[in-house]
Amino acid sequence: MAADLGSSSLQLPCVFSPKSRQYLALCAQDGRLRIWNTDSKTLHQEYVPSAHLSATCICIAWGPCRTVKEGPQRKKRKSEAVQVEEKADLLAMGTAAGSVLIYSTAKGALHCTLDGGHSGGVNCVQWHPEDSLLYSGSDDTNIVEWDLQTGKARSKWKADRAAVTSLSVSPDGKLLLSAGQVIKMWDLDTKEIYRKFTGHSSAVTTLRFATTRPPDSNGLYFLSGAAHERLLSVWQVRQDGKDKNSVVSFTLTDEPKHIDLVQSNSKEEAVRLAVVCKDGQLHLFEHFLNGPCKKPLSPSCSVQMSDTKDSPMPIPMLAAALTADTRAVQLAYGNHLQPVMERVEINTAERHICLTRDVQTSLSLTMETSVSKVKTPIVNNKSKVLVPGLPGHQAPVKGTSEKRKKDTDTKEMSIAERLGEIDLSTVSAEKGAPKGTASLQTDNFAVLLVQGLESSDDSILNKVFQTRKEMVIKKTVARLPLPAVLPLVEELTKRLQGHPFTAVLMVRWLKAVLMHHTSYLASLPDLVTQLGVLYHMIESRVKMFHKLTKLHGKLYLLMTQVATSDSSNTVIDVDHTAKLVYEEESSDEDEASGDEALPDDEDSDNWEEDEVIEEKMEEQADEEECDPDIRRDSKANGEEDMEHGNESEEE
Repeated sequence: MAADLGSSSLQLPCVFSPKSRQYLALCAQDGRLRIWNTDSKTLHQEYVPSAHLSATCICIAWGPCRTVKEGPQRKKRKSEAVQVEEKADLLAMGTAAGSVLIYSTAKGALHCTLDGGHSGGVNCVQWHPEDSLLYSGSDDTNIVEWDLQTGKARSKWKADRAAVTSLSVSPDGKLLLSAGQVIKMWDLDTKEIYRKFTGHSSAVTTLRFATTRPPDSNGLYFLSGAAHERLLSVWQVRQDGKDKNSVVSFTLTDEPKHIDLVQSNSKEEAVRLAVVCKDGQLHLFEHFLNGPCKKPLSPSCSVQMSDTKDSPMPIPMLAAALTADTRAVQLAYGNHLQPVMERVEINTAERHICLTRDVQTSLSLTMETSVSKVKTPIVNNKSKVLVPGLPGHQAPVKGTSEKRKKDTDTKEMSIAERLGEIDLSTVSAEKGAPKGTASLQTDNFAVLLVQGLESSDDSILNKVFQTRKEMVIKKTVARLPLPAVLPLVEELTKRLQGHPFTAVLMVRWLKAVLMHHTSYLASLPDLVTQLGVLYHMIESRVKMFHKLTKLHGKLYLLMTQVATSDSSNTVIDVDHTAKLVYEEESSDEDEASGDEALPDDEDSDNWEEDEVIEEKMEEQADEEECDPDIRRDSKANGEEDMEHGNESEEE
């Protein structure tokens, strides 16, 4: 059973068919499913989904091998009396739109579409080994069990708080592994959690059962790999339930991208493992799983591939499959649009092996047309194919390539002739110029853009693309001749992959092109390759933007809290110098100042009361001056309270 390759849109799925390894299924950047025959090294079938650009294929899984009847009525059966040979037929593809496509290689067409089960993109699909059941995990955190006989969802349950990125069904079909970051084991009969494991710090991209033993025998093992981690973890399902952490680790050179293994049926049989990493290297492991191992295990053999040039460049490996022969490995390398398949004998006694291959000469362009869905037009010598686009922009047709090259060489116009044929009458009429003087205007952005695209002059293109005015961009794109639209899209795609500041300007131009020339672009035969790369690039950037926004918000909140705590801890030094000093003056000055400070509009009664109080104060002062001895005696005897009474009697 094939393993899914995770949820990353940049990680394109590539899977060998089970058992015979006869077919290689992969989805390239253009969104098309291609099935290659590993025996004849040719393209066996090609399928273009209806929404291959908007709903790209994220994961692929081959179904179990089954016997197929050549006829309209075909049911999934384990074996038949008439036909003994079993072939890989059904292929499940999970899309970003939330639907699952079932493709049949025997029919060469879509078998059925499973939709309505997920509200998010499907990250992983896994087949039941015996029954006609399929399991899918999605970004909506749910797992759906599909019945292929009815084409409908049989059951659905919530698996995790985060997205479900990987699934794996046990060899006996009774247990299901699911993972976002935490790994859970489900009982498929009750749909309840059987065990829970610690998992990884990042999204799990690979889950595979390594042994075929029952779970209550302490002999059931499975392995997992996660994004941005350079190792594979092996977990043991123990009978006592103390199995939270991994028991064995396999070290890698980069994140695991494709895994193939031969399961162990007993303790005396070792697990064989082939891992293709993100850096394009292949690592082979062979280990007996019989309990924990503290030391990480390094690969028994590592394989790299390079070309035969003077300065060799590495050739990335796409997938690897183990065969019955322990020394032979089926490899797929090169690019996803046209991979190279080869069966290689590897000497595992050597720890590091570097294979040199000439990819250009080993590529085969032949295609089986008997079952292929790609229709190639048959062209006679007298007929002429008219295809919209650039001069000489036509679909490749067999047998007439040399004649076409000769025709294009003789009839190709020079740049001066092409510029002379550009119709500038509309431009001159808008600016008020007379109709008879339609001359080439170098200050016109549309003319400059056409010149820059035809001559590939970066200085002219930079001058045109630096404009920020929306109206200028819209008018320039609207005035472009149709043959210049496709080169403009190619140039925008190339510049969008550069610096983010440049990409901001290029998005405005791309928006204007799609608004004005969508109908023309839809009529081009080979636009899928261009827009496929563009769509994958935009999708990857937008997918990362949400995480960056979350990180920005958390960092902003953290920095504001640190700033407020720093400001509250700082203590300002107190200035002890007095801001105002008050000096007490003599009583006469106080009285004088008090008289002057009184308001003029006081009532007469208040004035009289003040005069009486002043007279009493003066009399007391005179008595104290006259009889100082009496005052001293009274103070000494403590008769101060009687003083005011005596004074009043004397008065």
